[in-house]
Amino acid sequence: MDSRKAKGYILGFVAAATYGLNPLFALPLMADGMDASSILLFRYLLAIPIVALMMAVRGRSFAVTLRQLGLLVVFGLLLGVSSISLFESYRYMDAGIASTLLFVYPLMVAVIMSAFFHERMSRLTIVCLTAALAGIGLLYKGEGGGTLSPLGTAIVMLSALTYAIYIVGINKTELSKVPTLTVTFYVLIFGMIVFAVNLLMKGHVDVPSGISQWLGVGALALLPTAVSFLCTTMAIIYVGSTPTAILGAMEPLTAVIIGITVFGERLTVRDVLGLSLIVIAVTLVVVGGSVSKHLTNIKRLFPRVKR
Repeated sequence: MDSRKAKGYILGFVAAATYGLNPLFALPLMADGMDASSILLFRYLLAIPIVALMMAVRGRSFAVTLRQLGLLVVFGLLLGVSSISLFESYRYMDAGIASTLLFVYPLMVAVIMSAFFHERMSRLTIVCLTAALAGIGLLYKGEGGGTLSPLGTAIVMLSALTYAIYIVGINKTELSKVPTLTVTFYVLIFGMIVFAVNLLMKGHVDVPSGISQWLGVGALALLPTAVSFLCTTMAIIYVGSTPTAILGAMEPLTAVIIGITVFGERLTVRDVLGLSLIVIAVTLVVVGGSVSKHLTNIKRLFPRVKR
């Protein structure tokens, strides 16, 4: 393997692993009493200037058409719903399991593309869908009769579905021609509407107090957001979109490892089998079809950089 490919695989690994760090910073903040909407509001607020700085460095324009702005509002709201749903699911199940359930979103992308855009669903995709559902079933019916929370499962599935719709929407509208940095900047802004409305309904905002909470929120803005997107982009440049998408399997695996080593979460043999089925099924779909193109196009922050 030449150094260019090695660098690409390392960057892809780092991109997926940093995105999987969400529980590492979110769970302590939630344990300190911050609600998900407050955490995400400040995460987005801190991420916006980081993305704006990246745009300035790369010479990206902030200009969009009125139609594009309307689409950005819609997809910003979808991303906001996806983010808050994932964080809320941590209250009902282990973070590692929640992150793995979220990882079914590429399968949802395949189903949406087949149902609404007449993209052929291969036998492999159908088999993988069945395998992923079996994996979820193994997680849902745990050893000793224990089950995942139905509400928690529904919430994380909502997170996966809204993210899948977001991915398809970005790729199938005129936003596919807008640099991803510009799209990211605006969807972060409009995504905050979801958190703001939720906080207005609750009647209070949990402002980070103390250095540790600000560091936690800052880490969420920097690592799973800016660093992950940047490394994903560079990995695509070095090794292509499919290997980068395959390395996305490190996202739930990172969350599982953090859950076990940092937060003392425990996995049964049945849990491991269920998680493995889901990760393998999604990876095979990415390898065997065109899903990887849809998963990675939206992360191309530097489209003018050539191989």
